[in-house]
Amino acid sequence: MKQTGQPGPPTDPIIGIDLGTTNSLVAYCDERGPRILEGPDGQRLLPSVVRYNEAIASVEAVGQEASTHAVEHPQNTVSSSKRLMGRSIGDLKDDLDYLPFAVVEGDHNTARIKIGKHLLSPQEVAAVILSELRGWAEATLGTKVRKAVVTVPAYFDDAQRQATRDAGRIAGLQVVRIVNEPTAAALAYGLDSGTANRVSGVGKKEDGSLSLSTKLNPQACASESQSQATNHQPPSQTLAVFDLGGGTFDVSVLRMMQTEQGRIDQVLSTAGDTHLGGDDADRMIVELIQKEVRAQFGEQIEFPASTRQAFRNLAEATKIRLSNETSAQIEVDLGTDGDGNARVYQRTLTRDEFEEMIGLLVDKTIRCCEDALRNAKCKTEDIGRVVMVGGSTRIPLVCRRVGELFYTEPYTALNPDEVVALGAAVQGSILAGINRDMLLLDVTPLSLGIETMGGAVSKLIMANSTIPAQATEMFSTYVDGQTNIKVHVLQGERELVGDCRSLGEFELKGIPPMPAGLPKVEVTFLVDANGVLSVQAVEKRSEKRASIQIVPNHGLTREEVDRMEAESYEHAAQDMTAHRLIDLRNQARLDIRAIEKQLAKVGDEMDADYRAQVENNVAQVKIMADDPGADPDRFHEALDKMDQSTVRLAELAITITLREEQGA
Repeated sequence: MKQTGQPGPPTDPIIGIDLGTTNSLVAYCDERGPRILEGPDGQRLLPSVVRYNEAIASVEAVGQEASTHAVEHPQNTVSSSKRLMGRSIGDLKDDLDYLPFAVVEGDHNTARIKIGKHLLSPQEVAAVILSELRGWAEATLGTKVRKAVVTVPAYFDDAQRQATRDAGRIAGLQVVRIVNEPTAAALAYGLDSGTANRVSGVGKKEDGSLSLSTKLNPQACASESQSQATNHQPPSQTLAVFDLGGGTFDVSVLRMMQTEQGRIDQVLSTAGDTHLGGDDADRMIVELIQKEVRAQFGEQIEFPASTRQAFRNLAEATKIRLSNETSAQIEVDLGTDGDGNARVYQRTLTRDEFEEMIGLLVDKTIRCCEDALRNAKCKTEDIGRVVMVGGSTRIPLVCRRVGELFYTEPYTALNPDEVVALGAAVQGSILAGINRDMLLLDVTPLSLGIETMGGAVSKLIMANSTIPAQATEMFSTYVDGQTNIKVHVLQGERELVGDCRSLGEFELKGIPPMPAGLPKVEVTFLVDANGVLSVQAVEKRSEKRASIQIVPNHGLTREEVDRMEAESYEHAAQDMTAHRLIDLRNQARLDIRAIEKQLAKVGDEMDADYRAQVENNVAQVKIMADDPGADPDRFHEALDKMDQSTVRLAELAITITLREEQGA
């Protein structure tokens, strides 16, 4: 049998997904190396935007289509949902006025997105994006996809990691590993084909994929000529990954070690802010515009949802332009005032002004870098290279400040939008056994502990501990005869409960009454490879025990996730029907508008019977379009019948138009 040399569809593939605030991507890694998987139109980036039907909260559009028309549908188009995941409504109080869609408090103190009368969790929005990417992967790979590695910001806490896993499950994906975004970028480090002189062991395949390299860059801080002049491969290299995306920021310090068994990537420390990114720079531009508009046209001027969405789009475009040019023109048409006077806001925003605006934001990222270096016990001169990740690293001020801190030019050869997804795919290949010469050792970003007497926090697992991690400590009671013990689990670096984040609590019940201090309660914390926490408590004398995987106080319960997952399957056909009806209604309105224009123009030229036939068909379609319970098949038949009956009308309209033009 002739061999084609082309591999068949992979069996049970593990894809890598970068679920981003602004854009999301999907990638896959096999023996040929990692590659981004494209959408049906060849697009590599999927805008993380979903538009819903207001009446029934079904999905109308995902990605570019939803993003393009966000101004037309501001209140039912959801973007930046990643910043809402695992957050309580209190966490988001500063963002609510900025968002064009409504965010309200749901059960368990969760943030919920309000679409019409319906409430959606951010996880459900993320699940739509994950499902779309899964579809891209299945179409490209030619096989069913059930497993994925999904990346999260390194500083995502337990609630946000749980939310990410829940989103994957709702989307029908088993999230086999959650990987920190900077760590994923480090896994992809060395894959760049455009600078093979600086990154060794790299080559581009004929199909456009990138070959894996287990060799390390010879001299991270060396100039290009120096890199070319040496073939020496050091046994280890320390690098920093600076990841500034649309909504989050992370920096990780890693040691990349080359051993006889392969490459080991060990995370030494991580720091960051889950509420810091390009969105915040956009927001500053929006606030500037709103402030100056009110100063120019009066404090009473209001900004409806559509205007707020338009401001966000304009701010993002201005920010991007200022990364390439020294100034950008801003113009906003606000319509007319009560006296009919035009209200047009215009100004030129210079790069210097923009950099002054965002200076404090960039300062925060630099302080995080200093924290990461200190926790890793490294100095700036120990860092061989700083890898830049995330679209917001294209801002010149960011690159300049990072270069000044580390005394080196930041490494930007890797595509900052794609490197995280590629790294996730590499991790997928490691888990699938395809790539056996790489090992990843990650860390937990924040300390974990329990509440003790007086509102103090006893920490069991410290920040930057290598995961998986386990810790056990003994506790006792402080009240005589106590039969139940509440275990309150917290996350954070402060010493008091009120200054840390509550992850949840459970009770150890049925302990025999004993004097205070006599019970011996063994509490065990286990952080798995995904950074997700499980807690077990055992009273050693009575062997009473309780064990749970922590569900954050403001997260979805397991029952809610089960329900959402079941509904995604149960209502799949119903949702498709609803989507089809929306498409048919939109098409019907366009067709009817065109037909009515033609009737108004040439109706007098038609014979009475034909005109009555057309008008009757139009009336039937209108009835179907107004019926929320219309049968889509019958609706399609009525629409098709109407369109076919108007062929003669269209021909008549063309004939009369030509006759009028000739007569003129």
